[in-house]
Amino acid sequence: MQLDHSYATELPELVSAVDIKPLTHPKLIALNQSLLKELQLDPSDFEQQALIESLFTSNGVLNRNAVAQKYGGHQFGQWNPDLGDGRGLLLGEVVTNEQKRWDLHLKGAGPTPYSRFGDGRAVLRSTIREYLASEALHHLGIPTSRALCLIASKEPVYREKPEQGAMLIRVSQSHIRFGHFEYYYHSKQMDKLQALFDYTFKHHFPHCLEDDNPYYSMLVEVVKSTAKLISHWQTIGFNHGVMNSDNMSIHGITFDYGPYAFLDDYEPGFICNHSDHSGRYAFDRQPGIGLWNLNALAHGFTPFLEIEEIESALQLFEPELQTQYAQMMRAKFGLSESMSEDLGLINEWLELLQADKRDYTQSFRLLSEFTLDSDNQNIADFFIQRDKASDWLTNYRERLIAEQSDCISRQLTMKSVNPKFVLRNYLAQQAIELAEKGDYSMFSQLNEVLARPFDEHPEQESFAKPPPDWGKAMEISCSS
Repeated sequence: MQLDHSYATELPELVSAVDIKPLTHPKLIALNQSLLKELQLDPSDFEQQALIESLFTSNGVLNRNAVAQKYGGHQFGQWNPDLGDGRGLLLGEVVTNEQKRWDLHLKGAGPTPYSRFGDGRAVLRSTIREYLASEALHHLGIPTSRALCLIASKEPVYREKPEQGAMLIRVSQSHIRFGHFEYYYHSKQMDKLQALFDYTFKHHFPHCLEDDNPYYSMLVEVVKSTAKLISHWQTIGFNHGVMNSDNMSIHGITFDYGPYAFLDDYEPGFICNHSDHSGRYAFDRQPGIGLWNLNALAHGFTPFLEIEEIESALQLFEPELQTQYAQMMRAKFGLSESMSEDLGLINEWLELLQADKRDYTQSFRLLSEFTLDSDNQNIADFFIQRDKASDWLTNYRERLIAEQSDCISRQLTMKSVNPKFVLRNYLAQQAIELAEKGDYSMFSQLNEVLARPFDEHPEQESFAKPPPDWGKAMEISCSS
């Protein structure tokens, strides 16, 4: 296996070399074969024994050049300079034949200089949650880091209670966060900030160097990709839960999975992180927090851009978000054309879901079965306010007729953007509890279904059902 180490070698003052701390009795549980193929890696390098030796021997390919990155970040709105890879290590970069660059990053690698008082470990619970969620979002078409492999162990790790230690190798374009730029700006290390920008332009935004103002072009690109990402979260019903600026990627991808949740009942103010007492990262506040974080990132651009240029770039966020959101929502409703009444129609549907506490995913999947030549009573009966639902369906029918919608093609299109399956928290928890007993069957089944979330999967119909009441009230924290 050939790895590049450009971040470590070109930015040596921004990293710390760290040896991976071996796990007790490690066992390879899951290997993402499709991702392995995409990265053009040799499967034999990721067989149980070869992988363990590569990770845990001093001269192993995945260990010998591992580094922890330094960064800061705004956590729940408060600046924290004392952050960095506290439990993760950048193992190196895969460069494909097409010159695409992908980071391999190990979560749960043990203590680093940035662990503070932590043990640097991850637990089986959190690694399973990240593996499942990152693959789920990927197959829903949402930009995200991805899980390459999961390693379990018998090593005890202590959180609120003793848990099993585990490791996860994840993949992304890079692990450069908003917090990288924030840290070197706020700590007034301008030479290192410049080096970070130079590296980022060279390896990740080379096209920006062709513009008259590369820094402005890069900021605009990050603003727009972040807006598109969050609009996609909002349309699919995904709540990240801990949108600290150190958890935001410059590539506009979903990053650093923690107390996330997909919506069950449609609650715009839903809070998935029980540590978020103020609701800062509630579902409906994600767009505003995205812009807040971009403002925090933009401070790192101030040595290179005029304030007016920064404001100009940031002002692109809201229109980009609205445009992307409207486009994605029209697709969910099977609307191929844009008409003036669309926003009102969409909002009335969402208000109906909220008032009747209907399941977000199930409601849109059911709407995908709407026909013009029937009374669609099954959809009206889904709601408590049947008369109000019937009135809405009448208006929806008129809207479809206005653009001469073809029923079959519309239904197919709607079912290609409205998933039947999402990763519900109660299902993830059930898979975790089985895995902690050594049974990974449900974890595997979920992976298979979430890899094709728009298909019917009649053999796994239970995974599409809304959760029982206890499943809606689960408390998920940042602890992992």
